[in-house]
Amino acid sequence: KARKYAIVKVVDEPVSLKDGTTVLQFETRLQSGIECGGAYIKFLRPQEAGWKPEEFDNESPYSIMFGPDKCGTTNKVHFIFKHKNPKNGEYVEHHLKYPPSVPSDKLTHVYTATLKRDKEVKIMIDGEEKKKANFLAAEDFDPPLIPAKTIPDPDDKKPEDWDDKEKIPDPNAVKPDDWDEDAPMEIEDEEAVKPEGWLDDEPEEIDDPEATKPEDWDDEEDGVWEPPKMYNPKCAIAPGCGEWKRPMKSNPAYKGKWSPPLIDNPNYKGVWKAREIPNPNYFELDKPDFEPIAAIGIEIWTMQEGILFDNILIAKNEKVAKSYRETKWKPKFEVEKERQQAEEEASGLDFLASIKRKVFNALYQIADIPFLSNYKPQILVSSRNMLFLICNISISLV
Repeated sequence: KARKYAIVKVVDEPVSLKDGTTVLQFETRLQSGIECGGAYIKFLRPQEAGWKPEEFDNESPYSIMFGPDKCGTTNKVHFIFKHKNPKNGEYVEHHLKYPPSVPSDKLTHVYTATLKRDKEVKIMIDGEEKKKANFLAAEDFDPPLIPAKTIPDPDDKKPEDWDDKEKIPDPNAVKPDDWDEDAPMEIEDEEAVKPEGWLDDEPEEIDDPEATKPEDWDDEEDGVWEPPKMYNPKCAIAPGCGEWKRPMKSNPAYKGKWSPPLIDNPNYKGVWKAREIPNPNYFELDKPDFEPIAAIGIEIWTMQEGILFDNILIAKNEKVAKSYRETKWKPKFEVEKERQQAEEEASGLDFLASIKRKVFNALYQIADIPFLSNYKPQILVSSRNMLFLICNISISLV
């Protein structure tokens, strides 16, 4: 835990993502859960992009990053792809909007991303579809793959005489003659009456009568010793202690500082915006121009140990991925689920057993209290009834 991990495997031949269907799939198990960390996989571009396997790190260029990530307010199954802008040659990260959340248990789950030739991506968890998106749709990725046709002119400046205040103070308004800006917000409640039984001469705190001066206390070095204070027990049974003062209440005459009312600004021109100009980086595509996958990398930071990866698959056929889920993942998942259920039931019985012991001991101690000794038989009968109830709860849970 609290470590960064990185490992990479170069595939035998680069896998093209441009034609047909491509399925990216892997299993991961968070044995210790996950509070802050990732369990995603990076599908890297060819080494011509300028990276070396032995130097693989978070800067190594990837085509797709896919998998669970959770930390703080982040709880999502990432799907991010990097795409080269054909106009300026820059690679831009495009994040899937509203991705599914990460399962909260400690079982093995299988994550599947299916890229379709009709510009669609489908995200599945344990074979169940959780999200579908279109690579070319602006509402599905941030930022959109296709840039805006126009952008605000960076050289356009707001005119100095541009008035963008929708409301202004009324220049003709006059403060009323009876407006008192000095009136306080609160005043004493003259109708309040001191509660009966109020202890005027009793302080709220008194010296602790049981406190004693430490033997090693040196008045010359430590100063004059004073016993610690404690809450005055007499105040606990009285309405209050010390000097009584009338409570404060809101002042009905309070108005605060006067300011003129707002009116519509006759010179208002609206919110200023820079004029739009053609976007020099705008381009159009019929489908994404993905870089091929040349390697698979795990590069994560995690605050929990024990993250397992298994059955990492790149396939061109959805049936192959489904077969792996049914023959590799599902039997494993069912065994883990049964084992987890058995452990939860066992821990539940242990918890109830401890409750029974505590109740039994507590009631027998109560029965031995001197002033309750005459009621000991009834208390013991009650304890047996309560233990019988707990036993029934245990049986129903089993």
